[in-house]
Amino acid sequence: MLLSSLLKNDMYNDCLKDITLIPCIPKIQSMIEDAWKEGFDPQGASHFSNRLHGTKAWIGACEIYSLLTSLRLKCQIIDFHKPTGPLGTHPRLFEWVLSYYSSNREGGTKVVCTPKPPIYIQHQGHSRTIVGIEERKNRTLCLLIFDPGCPSQEVQKLLKQSSDDTSPKLFRKFVGSLKNKQYQIVAIDGVLSPDEKVVSIPAKFLYT
Repeated sequence: MLLSSLLKNDMYNDCLKDITLIPCIPKIQSMIEDAWKEGFDPQGASHFSNRLHGTKAWIGACEIYSLLTSLRLKCQIIDFHKPTGPLGTHPRLFEWVLSYYSSNREGGTKVVCTPKPPIYIQHQGHSRTIVGIEERKNRTLCLLIFDPGCPSQEVQKLLKQSSDDTSPKLFRKFVGSLKNKQYQIVAIDGVLSPDEKVVSIPAKFLYT
């Protein structure tokens, strides 16, 4: 989902010039292996014995970071390693996403458009894509999340922009909906020069 969005963003044309179609899972696995060969995430590569292609191994935030950075996309992993709110919730994660989408924004006060790419979000055993955030009148926050496990017909309903306002409810996640112990997100913020790409190889985590 993240790569499909990047391919439609002119800002990243140069980085993705060798990718003409949305890559399938085996292709993504091969691309991650190529990133390992460049020196990205040697610990992760060792964990997988330097082989992902053709396996059913989970692809996580570290692997996505390695892939994106090898393509000269400027990104970082933010690790929300413990709950920051009551009942095992992560309000700090929601606040971070609000800050991310609040920069470089355009539009009115009700609906704000931003050139920022979607955010990859990972928890144990599953990954999703954050495509936006809502701030309600009472200041509560709600993430808009695309989930690959969601039935395709429900996504199609949303894309048709029907007058039925029940469709977006499937994609809204309030603070109480994200209660896994730990979350990691991968956020993109621009393009790396070739020299910056080399420098970024050892860099990875930002803990909150």
